[in-house]
Amino acid sequence: MTSLAGLRVLDLSRFIAGPYCAMMLGDMGAEVVKIEPPGEGEYARQALPAVEGQSLYTFIVNRNKKSLALDLRHPEGLATLRALIAEADVLVENFRPGTMEKMGLGWEAVHALNPRLVMARISGFGQDGPLANKQCFDGVAQAMSGLMDMTGQSEGPPTMIGSFICDYTTGMYAALGILAALNARHATGRGQLVDVSLLESALSMLMTAIPQQLLFGTTMTRVGSRDRFVAPSNTFATGDGRHVLLVGGDDNMFPRVLRAMERPGLIDDPRFATMASRLAHRDAVEGLVADWMAGLEADEIVRRLEAQGVPCAKIARIDEVVHNPQLAHRDAIVRLPFGGTEVPMQGVTIHLSDTPLSVRSALPQVGAHNDEVLRQWLGWTPAQVDALRQAEAL
Repeated sequence: MTSLAGLRVLDLSRFIAGPYCAMMLGDMGAEVVKIEPPGEGEYARQALPAVEGQSLYTFIVNRNKKSLALDLRHPEGLATLRALIAEADVLVENFRPGTMEKMGLGWEAVHALNPRLVMARISGFGQDGPLANKQCFDGVAQAMSGLMDMTGQSEGPPTMIGSFICDYTTGMYAALGILAALNARHATGRGQLVDVSLLESALSMLMTAIPQQLLFGTTMTRVGSRDRFVAPSNTFATGDGRHVLLVGGDDNMFPRVLRAMERPGLIDDPRFATMASRLAHRDAVEGLVADWMAGLEADEIVRRLEAQGVPCAKIARIDEVVHNPQLAHRDAIVRLPFGGTEVPMQGVTIHLSDTPLSVRSALPQVGAHNDEVLRQWLGWTPAQVDALRQAEAL
């Protein structure tokens, strides 16, 4: 048994945020049908690197889906989409605002067509407002939200975070909104619109930056790897050319750091006696830690800190992450058969005791499930499917 067994999802989205949202629903057991143009499919399928002729970029956000190749510019293709919407529980799209309206499938139209439908609309800035029609990708949201100005070394330029964090976060918010709307539907019998944006998702990750700015006029900006609220909490270079992250700035942890450094008497230094004083003298306290770490290998530093119960980690390279025994134990990396290759990718992140999430199928080939979806969702005969194919709408 799965959490969303029997739920039907239409995924009209491209790139990351929308596909990731729909993939999460698929991991929970929903039947997800990815609708994309016939032939090459969604544009992101062309991104490199590729395996077995398919983009890894697309692979990692489109598992547990079926593919229906449908030309939505063709009248019969659009009519078929309308018929599918009438049978769906959820519709996910991330076109620019106004695109669905031009197709005659804005919220009011689809709600009239299927009052139980939950429609998730993912965009850069939301479905309304002065910037609603501005083009947006993850980097634009990072730039406009302040995330980039808060990321990087204090003396360096604004820096993008090393992943498409706004896309992934927005996809998760969309999935969360869909689940909330589905739960409400149990009581009301009605679907509703879920409207999420990359910019607002980015804003949600700004910690105390917004209240600090508006209450105190202080602008949060780049501090490298430092914790903004306690010290010492930073990344330090080690004697063997690696780096170790240490989180040891509160009054419980700092004495443990000093014991690991074999300098417990420093707690009597008034500069280091309290959280507030350490933060005020963070250059001095972090300088002591930096000097200590510079004389030892990373593994030895981690061993000493962990022996004192101090949160820490050696900064792992990806070639080390893929062999992490904890991740292996949790099945956090799975391998999916695809053609003649087993493709590794991230597994499920949510673990449920009674209705576990699962990875059941890899990225589908474009149009691989045309006949199956039209037969099972709409009750079409092979002749009807062939007619759509002959009309070049499929």
